[in-house]
Amino acid sequence: MLSQNLDYFRGLPVNIPKITILLDNGYHPEILSAALRALYPQIMTKLQFELAPKPTKAEKAAQGKTGFVVVATRWVIERSNAWMERCKSLVKNFERTLDNATAKVNLCFIRLMIKRLAAT
Repeated sequence: MLSQNLDYFRGLPVNIPKITILLDNGYHPEILSAALRALYPQIMTKLQFELAPKPTKAEKAAQGKTGFVVVATRWVIERSNAWMERCKSLVKNFERTLDNATAKVNLCFIRLMIKRLAAT
């Protein structure tokens, strides 16, 4: 979908603030940066990628834990993905335009906020 709308992005000025995107350790920021630089070099002045911290074996041993250990920053990413997957219309991308897809994502989070406000 991004490749279909790339000309739209290139035509717009890059007037977004500097953004740091937090990635899980399964992603490779250097590969993402290189791919974005090839497609849309202007955006790389505004984006920066950061890997979520991963505890070492020594840190896990000090906490008395083994295997998977919860990392607070990792859960921000996972929780947001889980919230979006609750919206059935976002599980698969049926939208033809970027504006429609963006509206669906916004509606998903608005629905979540309304549910939380109604519960209080």
